Amino acid sequence: MKRLLLAAILVGVLAFTAVAQTYIVGSDIPWKPFEMITADGEFFGFDLDLMRAIAITAGFEIEIRNVAFDAIIEEVRAGRLDIGASGFTIDEGRKQTVDFSNPYFLSNQAVVIRKDSGLNIVTALAGEGPKKAVGAQNSTTGLWWGEDNLSAFGVVINGYETYPAAILDLINERIDAVIQDEPASKASIAAYPELLTVAGIINTYEYFGFLVAKGDPDGLLPRINTALATLGLTVVDAVGGLQELVIAEGSVIEALLQIYFEPDPVDITAAWEVCKSNILSGDLDGFITCMKAELGL
Repeated sequence: MKRLLLAAILVGVLAFTAVAQTYIVGSDIPWKPFEMITADGEFFGFDLDLMRAIAITAGFEIEIRNVAFDAIIEEVRAGRLDIGASGFTIDEGRKQTVDFSNPYFLSNQAVVIRKDSGLNIVTALAGEGPKKAVGAQNSTTGLWWGEDNLSAFGVVINGYETYPAAILDLINERIDAVIQDEPASKASIAAYPELLTVAGIINTYEYFGFLVAKGDPDGLLPRINTALATLGLTVVDAVGGLQELVIAEGSVIEALLQIYFEPDPVDITAAWEVCKSNILSGDLDGFITCMKAELGL
């Protein structure tokens, strides 16, 4: 009996002290509103807090690291990162080297110009601007689209390590336009409302997904996909090979979309500073309630 009792106690102690597996998430920060950073160096944003919500729901821990966008896939392949979470478009080229979760966001490309440039989407992309140059971040759809479609017009496509660097070159009139995902472009304009505007949209129908190493060695994708469904996302096949992302009313994902894509990024940052303890401690409902109250949503 004593041995049985001791065994039972040991099992209880082991169960109590069990620690959830921690996975390393790589993200290119900042890229508002998907990836953001506080003055104290804490990481947040739609991608990152959705990844935190997935981890809470699926029962694992995450550690977020700031990694250059065009290095994330290789770091995942090499096993130095477990998950890539940085607005990655799911495409056939990337699927040759990594595996993707179900899509969680649909985006198109926006063409950002200076308000005083006198350009529109056609003239900006046809090389009629003074610099005959367009910018985009390296290894992004914006850069690849520009390389595939604009060289015939004599337009130079400048690649940048980050989108904020491309936006600064646009502000300083070193390039005529920036091709960037539509939601992030809205955040760029919110930061410089007197200087920048969207000239138009390029419909590229990009689906963002979280990525893991080929073959999913840690078995993360089923857990991520199940968590996305639990958080309110249903993916439905549509005509023309497209997919419809159906967001459940009142769900966590609906709330995160509202929190990160409606207010000004400055206000989001201030609210997150107040509410961060909730999500960092695993209290999703408390985080959403706090953020909505702080943002007046």
